[in-house]
Order: sequence, then structure tokens, then C-alpha cells
Amino acid sequence: MDPPISLDTHSPHPEFPCTKIVNTLDELINTPFDKSTNALCWKRTLSGDFDEIAIELSGYNEILSLEEADLYSLDLSKDGQAARDLLVQDLRLLRKLGLEPTLDCIPFYPRDSKSGPVATDVYSFHVDTANTNADTYLCSYNLAPSEGLLNSDAIRRVDIPETRSELLKRYGNDDDEGFTEYLRENHFDLHYLPVSRATPYSFGLGNLWRIATDCPNSPTLPCIHRAPTTQIGQPPRLLLIS
Repeated sequence: MDPPISLDTHSPHPEFPCTKIVNTLDELINTPFDKSTNALCWKRTLSGDFDEIAIELSGYNEILSLEEADLYSLDLSKDGQAARDLLVQDLRLLRKLGLEPTLDCIPFYPRDSKSGPVATDVYSFHVDTANTNADTYLCSYNLAPSEGLLNSDAIRRVDIPETRSELLKRYGNDDDEGFTEYLRENHFDLHYLPVSRATPYSFGLGNLWRIATDCPNSPTLPCIHRAPTTQIGQPPRLLLIS
């Protein structure tokens, strides 16, 4: 069983060598990844009441992608308005960079109950993938942040003998190029299991991250991460991602 995700909202711990703290947006964008670093964090302390916005948008059983007009339609307190201004500012910052961010209000993510030995939902530790050179930007504003994992503290689920054997049975053929493609098409090869000694690190709330993906010519390994689980009765989670 995977270790439970924490609800810790602290900043990235300095003992995790794959992360690096930067002080400005310019540093976040322009600091190159290297063999030892695959996650950059612009550490921020944001003011405002993000939970107020989430509560105003609660009551839906699906993920809502919010536009500026949706945010400005809300009747908010002074603290809620301050939080809204920051959300709009972040959307505009990333769009100005030529990115296509989405601001999602997430009551929960769908669970994968059909993939057998490898669940492929975002609650599982996984890496993002891209066909061209691209990074993932993300920021959690309330409730619970994402968590990361050192690459040395994880093993691909498809490399676990028992899991690979079960997937081979489902594929119905030998461990050949077709099987490799089968793993890729179903995203099985993107998911990881923490080793027994593993300790995940928190992305923290309010911090804007840039993390490495599995893409061509990447100078580093992709960042292994997962979404936090939430409890029934909690407000939805606000997440900016691009």
C-alpha cells in the first residue's frame, strides 16, 4: 500500500537535493535544470482567503476550470478579493510567458479502478510527459499541496516483477516492442511506487513550481509527484497548472 499523503503545507525541505528555491519569477523561468535538480520552487507567502473562493464554488461533483470572469462574478469579502486578485495575477503571468494555464477548482479527481495492477490516476506518484521540450508549472492555493518524491526513492511500477508479470498476462504476448508500446499507450510506464525508506516532500501552499517532464533532450530525470487526497466535507482545492 502506498504511504498516505500528508496535509503538510510547509515549504520544500532543504534536505531534498532535487529541489531548488528561487526568489523571482525570472529565476523560476530561466534557471536551467541539471542532473541533480528537476524541481524549481518560487517560494511565496500569499495573502487572502482562498478557502472563501473555494467554498463559494463548492457543490459541484466535477472539476471546474475557472476564467477571470468566473472569479469576478463571486461576491467576496476583502480577504476573498485579495485572494482573487492573486489568482488572476498568476493566470496573467503565465499567459504572458506564452503558456496556457488553467485554474481548476477540484472537489476530487476520478479514481482509476480499471487499470488492474497499475492505477493511472493523479493520486499515484507519476511523472508528466511531453512530445516537445516543455515543463509543468503548478501552484496549490488552499487545502493541501502536491507532494514530490526523489527519483532514487521510487521504482517504476512496471519494473516490479509481479506487476510486470500481471501486465504481460493482460497484454497476452511476449515482453517485446509491442508490450513496451502497450505500457506507453496506457500510461503504465509513468507511475511509480515509493521504496520503503522514501519520504515525500511537500510543494507547500502558494509556491509556484516548475517541474521537469519526461520529454526529448531533457537534461534531468522527470519530477515524480502526486496530487493530495482530500476529505469529505472539505472545500474543493484550487490548483493552477500549465
